[in-house]
Amino acid sequence: MAKPEHIFTCQACGAIWPKWAGKCDACGEWNTLVEEATRSVVPGALAAPTGKKNKALSFVALAGENDPPPRLATGISELDRVCGGGLVAASAVLIGGDPGVGKSTLLLQAAAALARSGARVAYVTGEEAEAQVQDRARRLGAADAPVQLAAETDLRKIIDGLKAMRPDVVIVDSIQTVWADGLEAAPGTVAQVRACAHELVRYAKKSGAALILVGHVTKDGQIAGPRVVEHLVDAVIYFEGERGMPFRILRAVKNRFGPTDEIGVFEMAEQGLVETPNPSALFLGPSGERPSGAAVFAGVEGSRPVLVEIQALAAPTAYGNPRRAVVGWDSSRLAMILAVLETRCGLSFSGRDVYLSVAGGLRITEPAADLAVAAALTSALADVALPNRCVVFGEVALSGEVRAAGRSDLRLKEAKKLGFTQAFAPAQKRTGGETGVKVHTVSHISELAARITGAGA
Repeated sequence: MAKPEHIFTCQACGAIWPKWAGKCDACGEWNTLVEEATRSVVPGALAAPTGKKNKALSFVALAGENDPPPRLATGISELDRVCGGGLVAASAVLIGGDPGVGKSTLLLQAAAALARSGARVAYVTGEEAEAQVQDRARRLGAADAPVQLAAETDLRKIIDGLKAMRPDVVIVDSIQTVWADGLEAAPGTVAQVRACAHELVRYAKKSGAALILVGHVTKDGQIAGPRVVEHLVDAVIYFEGERGMPFRILRAVKNRFGPTDEIGVFEMAEQGLVETPNPSALFLGPSGERPSGAAVFAGVEGSRPVLVEIQALAAPTAYGNPRRAVVGWDSSRLAMILAVLETRCGLSFSGRDVYLSVAGGLRITEPAADLAVAAALTSALADVALPNRCVVFGEVALSGEVRAAGRSDLRLKEAKKLGFTQAFAPAQKRTGGETGVKVHTVSHISELAARITGAGA
């Protein structure tokens, strides 16, 4: 018989070490290594007889003629969009987000809509009592939906209850609270999260139920626990939102049945989360002439065009080292754009504090926002407003060259729909003639700076 071995697993990153240490060298966290018991593999164990004849492994050709997987509409179009058209039977979805962002509210609304449409829905909560969930359902107007609710954390009881009920959709809130009695580790540890997620996903694949797991996030915004959980599931979705902002962004980062980087936009109201089919009008706010330092970026999130306002401020610094503060964008990319503006355009930000913010609480990761950020910074430094009803997009290289952005026609059509008439953009294969937006072609960032500063001359 193999002798049991003891390993030490980091609860922050999931790294495995042969002995205990105060610091995990993989992630740099202190006091996160927890001892776990495992069983070593005996040489030749795979060749040992099992007492029964195993079925031979069969292979199939790639050119299979299978129908696309059927979809189960959740009743919330924004959630269906992010999932790729709805939930897929025998699939597993992991949803993570900051505390209080609205994960449980969204899933309770989706569970109620699914149950009203005739689906059998099981909602298992490990964080709240049944009375708390029932009270939230009354506030959301979902108390009359035939959702089967249970408050349980024991994995064995959860699996047995699901096998008896045979639901179409299973929601577990959250995976970090579920524990298996066969493991000595505490609930929420890497071993427990890995084992419980594996058993729940296995149940979903065998039963054909659509499984939705809620996951906690770390202070860095990543889903807590081992990364193997994200590999086990079919889709990983993050629910984002800034405190003090009513907007919530549902963003897919992995999806085996649909596109990644797709977003859904919601607004938190008294009656719960309200869908926002036209997020551009929401993020732009009231129309009218914008002050200096403001530029409207025509972006694309997944398959959806989104117009958002980028605001910049360049104020004289009162200290020796100027400040650089960013909200909603990458701070290192801001430093790059500032360096390009100073080197290629002759602008000086050395004696000024620079503040950059994406209005509305949206976080932008698209490189095509470079030109809009450069326009906002130049406008703020020169104290000259950009032309009215104008959008900006394009990627900026270190040489100052402005590179083409994908889906330019989609961006321009969205700008036209919202009343914009002109755009600063790099040369595209198709111009804005078909969209009704006049495009001012920008091939180098110095051309944009000259247009902005020359407007106020």
